[in-house]
Amino acid sequence: MKATPTAIPEVLIVEPKVYGDERGFFYESFNARQFAELVGQPALFVQDDHFRSARDVVRGLHYQVGLAQAKLVRVIAGAIYAVVVDLRRQSPFFGRWVAVSLSAENRRQLWIPAGFAFGSVVTSDFAECLVKSTDYWTPQNERTILWSDAALAIEWPLRGAAVVSAKDNQGVVLANAEVFR
Repeated sequence: MKATPTAIPEVLIVEPKVYGDERGFFYESFNARQFAELVGQPALFVQDDHFRSARDVVRGLHYQVGLAQAKLVRVIAGAIYAVVVDLRRQSPFFGRWVAVSLSAENRRQLWIPAGFAFGSVVTSDFAECLVKSTDYWTPQNERTILWSDAALAIEWPLRGAAVVSAKDNQGVVLANAEVFR
């Protein structure tokens, strides 16, 4: 397993070592000891989520205050464009975003530390994603930044119109968002 920093160094692309032959492939998608060495801290995951969406479905930009969650995201079918926004006010990267293409084919995973918002858009006909979180989802702590906030200027690779939930369309712009110190 190897980890590659993105333009925001704490956000990492995690790539497993894949063993393949004529029968198919095998890889270890998570190993607590190796993962702690890669990210520089142990991660105790307490919740796994699985979602499926169609092309051009945009989810996010979600995060939690109070019970901030770090996340490990991977795609098991299809492909997504995963977007991470730094919400740590004291960070030199505050308000900046990075994006990574994740797919079942490239088997990349994305490590998103606490203090960041996460969103995605499906770039294949459909995608299924698994998200491991270090704290439990609590509706009262969930926050959403508007996926189309002009100040962020995220370049979503849409082929058609974005398909967005009513809740996500009511997200706040970064300037009005509750952020981390």
